[in-house]
Parts: sequence; structure tokens; C-alpha cells
Amino acid sequence: MPRKGMRSLCFSPKVSSSSSSPPSRFASPSRFAFSPSRPSFSDAVMDRTLKMAEPIIMKWNPDTTTVARVTSLFYENRREARDFIKTVNNLQKAMHFLATENSSSDKLVRAQNLMQIAMKRLQKEFYQILSMNRAHLDPESVSTRSSRTSTGSSTSDFDDDDDDIRVANESISEVEDVSTVVMADLKLIAECMISSGYAKECLKIYKIIRKSIVDEGIYKLGVEKFTSSQIHKMDWEVADLRIKNWLNAVVTAVKTLFNGERILCDYVFASSDSIRESCFTEITREGALVLFGFPENVAKHSKKSPEKVFRVLDMYGGISNNWPEIDSIFSFESTTNIKSQALTSLIKLGEFVRSALNDFESVILKDSSKSPIAGAGIHYLTIDAMNYLSILADYSNILSDILADSPPPAKNLLPESYFGFSDSDESPAPAISLKMAWLILVLLCKLDTKAKYYKDVSLAYLFLANNLQYVVVKVETSNLKYLLGDQWLTKHESKVKQFASNYERLGWGHVIDSLPSDPAAPGTPEKVKEIFKKFNTSFDQAYKKQAICVVPDSKLRDHIKVSIARKILRLYREFYNAHRQAMERERNSASVVRYAPDDVGHHLSDLFFGHIDSGSCSSVESSPSHSQPPRYRRDMRYI
Repeated sequence: MPRKGMRSLCFSPKVSSSSSSPPSRFASPSRFAFSPSRPSFSDAVMDRTLKMAEPIIMKWNPDTTTVARVTSLFYENRREARDFIKTVNNLQKAMHFLATENSSSDKLVRAQNLMQIAMKRLQKEFYQILSMNRAHLDPESVSTRSSRTSTGSSTSDFDDDDDDIRVANESISEVEDVSTVVMADLKLIAECMISSGYAKECLKIYKIIRKSIVDEGIYKLGVEKFTSSQIHKMDWEVADLRIKNWLNAVVTAVKTLFNGERILCDYVFASSDSIRESCFTEITREGALVLFGFPENVAKHSKKSPEKVFRVLDMYGGISNNWPEIDSIFSFESTTNIKSQALTSLIKLGEFVRSALNDFESVILKDSSKSPIAGAGIHYLTIDAMNYLSILADYSNILSDILADSPPPAKNLLPESYFGFSDSDESPAPAISLKMAWLILVLLCKLDTKAKYYKDVSLAYLFLANNLQYVVVKVETSNLKYLLGDQWLTKHESKVKQFASNYERLGWGHVIDSLPSDPAAPGTPEKVKEIFKKFNTSFDQAYKKQAICVVPDSKLRDHIKVSIARKILRLYREFYNAHRQAMERERNSASVVRYAPDDVGHHLSDLFFGHIDSGSCSSVESSPSHSQPPRYRRDMRYI
């Protein structure tokens, strides 16, 4: 009788047979000198096993019965399916036992034919369960299982696994976890086929079906493979949409798609580590490389500009925040290239961010606008730069990783006081704090240069006070506060007050000087009249000039107004009260005493809202950004 197609019976179930080498055959009878004259114990065992196995296996032979061809064994009768698997396992053990004593026995040929029929049946069942239960084996359902470690126990022997039997038997109601039942069925079939030497056939079916599910999942998540040329030519609006899709996809892919696939693979092929690894790797490699390769492609080939840095930071976070799961899911040696791709993307994204920050600094330094901002208000460079930095500060954890290895600003170039906080070898400041302090310092130096374009020095100081106050408020109301610290804030708040004090001295000092240091001191009518006229003139000049000014920050505005009023009003009120009655007796007193103290107070209270006479600069209601030159709008679209 021919012995073609007979599988080797001397193997370990723990070793994968998924390699390309054909299964071994039984040796020819001529190799054995032993020829039994009477049935041995192993022959008797095989006789009993064949007698029990043949009716069960032949009943489900799809080539001989219509019922077997159109009906699923595991769907029709779960108890019979359990008996079928148990019968096949017993047949395999009997064949192994007989082969060790009499490998030339004709009973082995008969048993092998039955085994082939059984394996054909199990292949059909395996395929049907996988294809018909896609909904119950979707990654989301599978990934809800508590952990992969709980799925590793073997169920190759029914007698030792009553729990799986209870899960898989026909009494399970519809309200119970169907995915668990289906997974248990797949595990039973896979272990039976692997232990019988049919791992290759089992894996072929599993890989084809499950890989199609993973690839379909990646496609539905909106992740596509792009060439470097496609990324380079892609409009930023299109690239931004692709990145948004990727950001949503990476969380689902890692936590659900790949995690669920790893759980399923670990469970179904728990009996063989090598099979689990090769199976999972082949199913997920292509989709994972496309997913984790996209950020590298964007970082390397998209056109660089500062406003893109936020999306790049989002992608960096998409990988780094999910790295523990990525490292755990792709822990096999054969999936090292997948983790390497994810790490490469992190490196390239980090390089993009560092380059973008350098470009941002260059844009500040290269800003060449020379037109003074109306009313000494806030420069558009200040607004855009601080908005940019305050949003960057929201990515402080990510930026800390990216900037950790960056060289800090050279300490010998500037004294520590320029940064506003301590940074010593004994207690070094974080790299991200140094970077943010440096960029703000670059901005403040540029603003100092722009202040020199004001012909009136008092307006230059007010410009510096306004802009530094904007910077301080932005730091105080954003995560920059935690990066720069209270010491930085205190130092720069003090500078704001210093600038404001210089503005008061230069803008209103001559008004204060027009009044005597001792306002109540007696004087001749002519002297008193001269003082009133001098005050009127100096106050009119100062008010007309300063009325065009704007102080957008209410806190700073009140501080300056109160300070000015306290100095002018106190002196003027005393002088007015001491000499008003004497002036009233003089002719044309109304033209001499033009302001009552309350009038002066009202005028001062109206300051810094940008009220301007006809022909003067535009009012504060015009946003500072309206005066931006077109060049800046093109070069620096931070937000």
C-alpha cells in the first residue's frame, strides 16, 4: 500500500512545522529487522483507536457526505466538536506509539489516511471560524481581554482544561462573550493541527485572513503609504489633514488593532513561541511599518516652516506617549525593525523641531521693520512670537525630550542675569527652560532695537514697558510660567516698572517741574500767575503728546496713571488751593487758572486709550497687528 503523504509521528508539539521543508515520511520496511509474528500491544491500541476514530472522523469527511460539506462541526454540535478533537489527538498519540515499535505496520497507513481526512476537516473549520466571525474577532473585541499573559496556557489536552471546555461548550448563551468562545475554538483546532504536524496549513489560513483584517484596519484609519516625492509636493493643508488622520489612527492602531492582534495570536498559538512570533510578525509588519514610517517621511521631506512644528510635536507625542504599548506589543526579536522604524521617526521629528526653533529665532533676528508702532503699543512681533512660545510651552514634556541633548546657549556669552534664573554647573536649568529664556531674550533684544526708532525717548520707554508687560503676562498665564519660574517673572516685572518710571520722568517730568516744590509758599500775584501759565503750557503740551499713547494692559495702565496723578495732582491741588482766591481777584483770571484739580484728574484718567486729535497717529482701536508689513505675514504664520 502506498505511504505517500504520511506525516512524521516523532516530533515535539512545541516546534513549528511552518518551514518550507516537506514533512518527513515513514521509513521503508526494509530498514527494520523486526517483523512481529503476533499482534503487539501497540497494534492492539491502534486497533481500538481506529475502531473508535473512524466513524467520528468519516462522518465529517467533506468529500463523502453532503452534511459534512455544508455544515460546520463547531457550529452544529459543540460537544461533538470536542469529541472530534479529542479523537484526533488520541489517534495521533496511538500513531506515535505504534511507529516507535513497528513503523511498517499497515495500520499506520490506515491511520494516516484518517488523519488527513481529519486535518482537511479542521482546516475547513478553522477557515470558517476565522472568516465568519470577523465581527467577534475584531481587534476591539479581542483587545478588551484583560491581558496577554492570561492567554498563554495550553489547551492541547481536553482532560486538563475543563475551563476551556466550559467556555466552548454548547450551553453558552448569546449574552456571553462570543469572542472568547470563538478564540477558544481556534485555539483547540490550532493546537490539534500543530501537534499533528499540520502547522503549515493552519498558519497559511490564519495569516491570510488576519493580515487582510489588519491591512483593512490601517486603510480605514486613513493611513496610506506615501513616497518622499509625494510628501514634498503635498500642500500643507493636505499634509495637515493627513497628519490629523495619523494622530487619530496611531492611538487606535496601537491600543486596539495591533494589541488585539497580539492578544489573539498569543492565545490561539499559545503552544508554540516560534509560531506565535512568526505569525504575528507576518500579519502586522507591513501595516506597522506604514504607520510608523509616515512621521519620518513628513519630517524629512515636507517643506520646513515654523508653523508646522506643532503638528510635528503632535506626531512625536503620538509615538512617545504610546511607546510602552509599542515596546510591549512588538517585543519579538523579529519585530525589532518595527520598533526601529518608530524610533527613527522620533529622531527625525526631533531634528525637525530643533531646526524649526532655530528658524524661529532667525525670523525674529531678521525682522527689519522700522516703522514705530502707533501710540507706542504692542509690536506685532511681540504678539506673534509670544503666542508661538506659549503654545510651545504646552508641549513642555515632549520638548524636554527633544531638547535634552541639545547644546545650551553658551554661558560665557551672557551673564546669568540675562536669563532671569539660576543656571549653574551644580544646579543646571532644564534645557527647555534655557531655550525658552533664550528665545524671549532674543525677542526683547530685537524690541530694544525697535524702540530706538521713536524720536521721542519717552515713547520709546513706553513702547518697551508695553511690550515687556505683554511678555510677562503671556508667561504668567501659560505654561511658560513653570518653565521660567517666579524668579524670572519677578525680575522682568521689575523691568516693566523701571521702563514705566522712565516714561513718566521723560514724558511728564517738565509738568511736575513747572510747579514749585513748596506749593503753599506765598508769592506775588505776578509770580503766581507765571506759575499757572507755565503749568498750563507744559500740561497742554504733555497731554497732547501723550494722548496718542496706548497702554493695552489695564494693570499697567492704572499703575502709570496713578503714579502720574499722585505726583502732579498733589502739587497742583495744593498750589491751586493756596492761590485760587488771589487769582480770582485778578483781571482775566479765567485765562490764567484754566484747570481746576478735578479737571486735571479727568484729563489724566482719559490717558492711554489712544484718543488722538485729527491728523495724528491712528487710534488704539486699530489693532497693532493691522500695521504689520505684508512681508512678516508671509514669513511668520505661527498660529
